[in-house]
Amino acid sequence: MQTIRIHEFGGPEVMRLEELPDLEPGPGQVVVRVKAVGVNPVDTYIRAGMYPAPPFPFTPGFDAAGEVAAIGPGVQRVAVGQKVYTAFTLSGAYAQQTLCEEAQVHPLPLGISYAQGASLGVPYGIAYRALFQRARALPGETVLIHGASGGVGTAAIQLARAAGLTVIGTGGTPRGRELVSQQGAHQVLDHHAPAYLEEVLKLTQGRGVEVILEMLANVNLGKDLKVLAPKGRVVVIGSRGPVEIDPRDTMSRDAAILGTSLFNTTPREYAGIHAALAAGLENGTLRPVIGRELPLADAPRAHQKVLEPGAYGKIILVP
Repeated sequence: MQTIRIHEFGGPEVMRLEELPDLEPGPGQVVVRVKAVGVNPVDTYIRAGMYPAPPFPFTPGFDAAGEVAAIGPGVQRVAVGQKVYTAFTLSGAYAQQTLCEEAQVHPLPLGISYAQGASLGVPYGIAYRALFQRARALPGETVLIHGASGGVGTAAIQLARAAGLTVIGTGGTPRGRELVSQQGAHQVLDHHAPAYLEEVLKLTQGRGVEVILEMLANVNLGKDLKVLAPKGRVVVIGSRGPVEIDPRDTMSRDAAILGTSLFNTTPREYAGIHAALAAGLENGTLRPVIGRELPLADAPRAHQKVLEPGAYGKIILVP
């Protein structure tokens, strides 16, 4: 099989397309024949050595979708030939095959494409965890989603709307803001506009928002705190450096700054996330947006694109 391998930390160029033997499942394991791979910013951080990584050489990636190629002894939830998506893997997702524990493989409903399936694990998983497991968002509350045109942002809009929240989404380009509107945001703002956070206060009659999902905390966190409602919560999903804040902005509101990571998810929380995603896919409230598809060999280019400003949907690799 063809697979992307990383032999050393570095830039996108350290990813190489190589040939490896086909995978064989052990007890409780599943081999998935990959049809689509989801590219996430966290993949680039691991490749660069900023996050913990498997021993060299390794295949990057967590999210894939395809068909079950083989199952090991004891596997009961999926069958050979079944259409599935993965959320985490044992062997890495950037490949024509990936090896998973049975619990990492989830059925993909009819009507959901492989590309959409590969968009679920990290983006929808972290959006759900941020909204409901960390912020404890409630129907009727207002959520501000920064960078709402990307994979996590569009997932968060869909999840929040389905749960009865009022959604304010931001985008950095006209095309991105149009997508945010199409996904169901009640209000859409340009986060490059100097006074866009003043608009947040106007839209909430000066009260502020109960929840903020923050994709770039090193730029926005200090300003976010000033537009929180009393007892508001900021969930930090992404950050590319340090930031300075005024703690008084949390004290005056009894506000909370919450970090989140899928790597900290408990088995019970993980099961809850994917039960909710399955329901949303089946009832039509969740529909991943695909922004770009590239061949597997173009993984280095995909890693450049996923960090560029102006996010639009999900970047997919096709083996």
